[in-house]
Amino acid sequence: MSNDIKVIRWGIIGCGDVTERKSGPAYQKVEGFALKAVMRRDASKAADYAQRHNVEKYYADAELLINDPEIDAIYIATPPDSHKHYALKVAAAGKPCCIEKPMAPTWQECLDICKSFEDKGVALFVAYYRRSLPRFLKVKEWIDNGAIGVVRHISWKLMRTPSPRDLSGEYNWRTDAAIATGGYFDDLASHGLDLFTYLLGNITDVNGLNLNQQGLYTAKDALVANWLHSSNVTGSGNWNFGAYEREDKVTIYGSKGTITFAVFDEVPLLLSTANGNEEVVIAHPENIQLYHVQNMRDHLNGSELHPSTGATAAHTSWVMDKISGNL
Repeated sequence: MSNDIKVIRWGIIGCGDVTERKSGPAYQKVEGFALKAVMRRDASKAADYAQRHNVEKYYADAELLINDPEIDAIYIATPPDSHKHYALKVAAAGKPCCIEKPMAPTWQECLDICKSFEDKGVALFVAYYRRSLPRFLKVKEWIDNGAIGVVRHISWKLMRTPSPRDLSGEYNWRTDAAIATGGYFDDLASHGLDLFTYLLGNITDVNGLNLNQQGLYTAKDALVANWLHSSNVTGSGNWNFGAYEREDKVTIYGSKGTITFAVFDEVPLLLSTANGNEEVVIAHPENIQLYHVQNMRDHLNGSELHPSTGATAAHTSWVMDKISGNL
């Protein structure tokens, strides 16, 4: 990186589990970025995070971090119900922002967030990092190069067993419909649906069925959907979080072959055509958001457009709301 490019100093709001390994260290490893401050409402936990990760400052008040003149950009890593609250404050401060996924509990809140950054002319990113991972870029390469001919259909089945925490009745904000409206569906299915729009184009029509089969928490735990991409590719999905065993399988059907992979499990990518099968193994980086963070740096330096922006994430939230019956 050229020495004349200014280092962008980041602050994190909400230094919880996701920031410990998946994202936080990436902001320290990427050249041109520096993680300078963190915030958590519990000051002792913020101090502990800062000490363990060698971060200079910590706050218990988000507004103090947002308005710190030594902080150039903000990463919001709090539960979804607070994303809009903090995002509007970051936009008002005129600072670039990355928001954890899902961008907000509803599509309308996503639109409000996007408008606030558009009005300020400030960059907005969302942590749908699969768009930047080499594993999924290989799938995109196969599609774009016509390895399976004309793509016809994509299907995804995600089955999960209920966790011990689910069965215990212990509170979990991820399944509290008041905080994370779609529960595990928003938390997990959003990754795949966002990736599919990156691979095959925006979704133009979608419908779904949703219900709570287990009664273990307030969010929905069983959903099915059908959709249509702008590329004329049809899609179908089945997500159930009370199944007997785990399954994570995506199949892309083309006129000359198929591509099979998993959204979460690190199984080999499989390309099947008349010429035979090709398996490819591409490991994730130690900090899975590394390439996503690198791409933010390149975007902010004007050298490359980031694949996951407020606009793309808002589209994913529209799809989710349609499937969840919120639209």
